[in-house]
Amino acid sequence: MRHAVKLIVLVLLGLMLLPMGSAQAADDRPLVRVGTEGVYPPFSFHDEETDDLTGYDIEVIKAVAKKAGWRLEFVETQFDAIFAALEANRIDVIANQVTVNPERKARYGLGTTYTYSRGVIVVKKGTKGITKLEDIKGKSAAESITTSWADVAREAGAKIVAVEGFSQAASLVVQGRADLLINDNIAVLDYLNTTGSDDIEIVGNAGDEVSEQVLAFRESDKVLLEQSNQALAALKADGTLAKISEKYFKTDVSIPNDGEADVSGGRAKRSDVDILKDAAGPMLKKLLIATIPITIVSFAIGLVLAVGAALARISGNRTLSGIARAYISVIRGTPLLVQLFIFFYGLPEIGIRLSPWVSAILALSLNVGGYAAEVVRAAILSVPKGQFEAASTIGMGYWKSFRRIIFPQAARIAVPPLSNTAISLLKDTSLLSVVLITELFRQAQFAASNAQVFLPLYVLAAFYYWVVCVGMSAVQGRLETRLNRFVAT
Repeated sequence: MRHAVKLIVLVLLGLMLLPMGSAQAADDRPLVRVGTEGVYPPFSFHDEETDDLTGYDIEVIKAVAKKAGWRLEFVETQFDAIFAALEANRIDVIANQVTVNPERKARYGLGTTYTYSRGVIVVKKGTKGITKLEDIKGKSAAESITTSWADVAREAGAKIVAVEGFSQAASLVVQGRADLLINDNIAVLDYLNTTGSDDIEIVGNAGDEVSEQVLAFRESDKVLLEQSNQALAALKADGTLAKISEKYFKTDVSIPNDGEADVSGGRAKRSDVDILKDAAGPMLKKLLIATIPITIVSFAIGLVLAVGAALARISGNRTLSGIARAYISVIRGTPLLVQLFIFFYGLPEIGIRLSPWVSAILALSLNVGGYAAEVVRAAILSVPKGQFEAASTIGMGYWKSFRRIIFPQAARIAVPPLSNTAISLLKDTSLLSVVLITELFRQAQFAASNAQVFLPLYVLAAFYYWVVCVGMSAVQGRLETRLNRFVAT
């Protein structure tokens, strides 16, 4: 047990030091962490061939960084979590078509406008009776709940159907599970161009106002905001911003009313086979370097916690038993997603700031420990009392009896339910995108959103999970066979 605890401490220390590295020593430019979705083409997405993060917003922030003398680190997350990440000091700037509105003006440091666009109303082709904002009252609108487009739909009286991003919203409209969506006209045009879809159509503008998109900083980061504004002014003056815009839209969206954006000739429609071929490698890589390692480390730590909590529960010490009961009750009584948010976004408010990997592993480990503790306790109690008494008669002490007699027999009983816990843990890693970790399923979301194709990619992700789970089940069988020799007959 002591060796296991030492190993766990070393692993955690290594993970805490992992992000630090020696880059700062080699480059003294200030590091600026950029929050973006990575699933919002043509503004922020992954190239289908190289898997590199690219898009209009990405090129703009890179150009700003070059002018301002910044080093950039991109952090990808869902838009609904992106402002929480900014406030928790997980990122320093949002480059993801942040639309100016009064609430954001009051709360954040908003830079100068670098994109002008307009909102449009999109419905399933053939839908009658929806052409303007006044028509959407009582209708269902598929929107990311923290976007300005959701605010527009909500103010017009629509019922919001929450989604993670634009591609999911478009899919719900196509499937008839939402009546409409409101979004940036450029994003809609890119979707239509990439998919070649005629299932949805633009039926009108979402009001007459032109939307302005900006870089968003914490209100206290005055220096970064000023540097950004100066850089954008220089990029407008020397034509760089116009050049980036022309590359993506065949017009200059960095100034108002410069013509209609045109995304034809950009990202073209690809076959499902090509999409799968391009996505399979990156998804496998994330499985091997993120999903599986996090599962292994979290389960190992969680198992140690489970054994400790189980022993505390069956001990005669009321204090230890009470603490263990409270721990198990809290873990089993709260969702894992809430626990992840507490560790990653909540703790920084009281001065505890953990890296994404440490936050994820601690939350998952505590969750495993809480659930597995009852499994371990039941397994220990299922060993006949006579085994313990027999060990005592031959002079074995309490802990030696546990180690040599009770634990080996309990392990055989606990293996099947603990294996189920490990398999559940592997699948629970799919929630880790909320704490800025790109694992297997998040990589599948990148590919699906960029290609606007879902079923083949999600089936491929499911296949990868299934293969690993089959392997884990095979290991379970081998363990049961090996531990059978400890079972009293």
